[in-house]
Amino acid sequence: MYSPLSILVIFFLFIFLFSCAPANNISKQDQPKETIIENPIANNEKIKKNEKNELKQETTKTSEHNKYKNLENVLLKNITVLISKKDDPKIVDQFLNIIELATYKKKIKDISFNIYVYENNNSLKKYLEKNKQPGKIYFGPISTDASLNLNRYCNDGILFFSFSSNKSLANDCIFLINFFPYNEIETIFDYLPENSKVAIVYPENSYGYKINEIVDSISERSNSVIINRASYKEDLENVRSAIKELGKYELRKFELNRQKKLLALNKDENSKKRLKKLERFTTTNDYDFTHVLIADYGVRLLQVAPLLAYYDIDPNIVGFIGTGAWDDRIFFNEPTLQNAIFPGVEYKKRQKLIDDYVAIYDESLMRVSTLPYDLIGLLTYLIKNNYNLKKFFELIESESFIFDGVDGNFYFKNNVIERQLKILQINSGKALQIN
Repeated sequence: MYSPLSILVIFFLFIFLFSCAPANNISKQDQPKETIIENPIANNEKIKKNEKNELKQETTKTSEHNKYKNLENVLLKNITVLISKKDDPKIVDQFLNIIELATYKKKIKDISFNIYVYENNNSLKKYLEKNKQPGKIYFGPISTDASLNLNRYCNDGILFFSFSSNKSLANDCIFLINFFPYNEIETIFDYLPENSKVAIVYPENSYGYKINEIVDSISERSNSVIINRASYKEDLENVRSAIKELGKYELRKFELNRQKKLLALNKDENSKKRLKKLERFTTTNDYDFTHVLIADYGVRLLQVAPLLAYYDIDPNIVGFIGTGAWDDRIFFNEPTLQNAIFPGVEYKKRQKLIDDYVAIYDESLMRVSTLPYDLIGLLTYLIKNNYNLKKFFELIESESFIFDGVDGNFYFKNNVIERQLKILQINSGKALQIN
C-alpha cells in the first residue's frame, strides 16, 4: 500500500513545483472564523438509478441552460484545486492528503489535479481570468469569502465545486459541497411521530441562530409543531435560567408542592401512598413538549444535556434530538444522551476510509475531510465518462441521479448537495440506524 503512495507523493510534488503558486507557501495561521459544518467520495464510481419517488429533488428552472448552448460539445477536463494562504492549514493538509488517498484507492489514472495557491481574492480573480478555458473544473474555493462573484465565469463554461456554507451562492455553474443543517432538520421532522410537540434550546451564535431560523419553515410543512424555545449565551453564562424557562421548571415545581400540601392534609391510605410517591420528585412531569431539539455540539452539548435532566426535563420521558453535528463518538457515552436521536449515516459506512487515513498519515481524519473524498469520486466519474456541459447538467438535474458516498447517497438540489440521511440513535457508545 505504501509503494504506490510514494509514487503519488512524487506526483504531487511535481504538481506543487509547477503550479502557478507553490503549495509550500501555505501559511500556518490560526483557524478562520468560518467553520465548515456538516461530507463525501463514492465507494464505487457508478451512478445509481432509483425510482422518482425516492427523491424529493425538484427540477431546477434553468434546465435548458441556454447560456451553454454553444458549449455543448465542450468536454469536462482537468481539475484545479484552489487553496488560499488564509485557509485553515489543518483543513488544507487533510484535503490534499484525501486527494492523494482517493487517487490511490480509486485507481485514478490519466486525470490531472493541478493545485493553485493564491495570496488573496484579487490574485484568485486574476488567475481565473487567465485560466477560464471551457470545461475546466475547479475544486474549491474552501471559504465563502473567496466564493463570492464566481458566477461571472459561468458563461465561460467553467464549473466550481465550492465548500462554502452560504447556500445563496449556489447557482448556474457554482455547486456547494458541505454539511447543511436544513437537510438534517428536515430529516428529523420527517421522522418524528405525528402531532409531536418540539421545544428548541440553542446557543446565541451563528450555528444556533441558523437552526432557529430554518426550523420554523420545516415544522410548518411537517406534522409536528414548535411549542417553546430558549437561547443561552455562547459562554453558557445564562444557560441554567434558559433551561428553567424552557421547561417551566418553577411553575412545575410550584404545582408539585401544591399537590404535596393537599395530600398531606388527607389522612387516608391512598393519599399517604401518593404523597410518598411524589416525595421522590422535584417537579411534575406534565411537560408542554414531547421532544427537545438541542441545537448545539462540542463541549457545550456535554454541559447542556445534563442540565436539562438536572432541571427535571427527563430524557426517559422527553425525547432528546440533535443535528448532524452530533455525529462524533465523544457524545455517545454521555448518560443523558442515551436513546437520543440525530440525522446521519452510520460510522461503519466511512470506517474503512478513516482506518486507511490513520494508517497512512498517522493522524485522525477530520469529520469535514470526507467532503473532498466524495467530490473526487464524482468529478473523476464525469471526466472518465467523457461528460460535456450539457450532459453534466442533464445528469445533475435528473430526479433519478444519486451518487454513492462514504456519508451515504447524495445528489444535488438547486446546486446544493443533499444526502439521504438516516435516523441514528445513541446507545452505549454507538449511534445505530433505527429507521
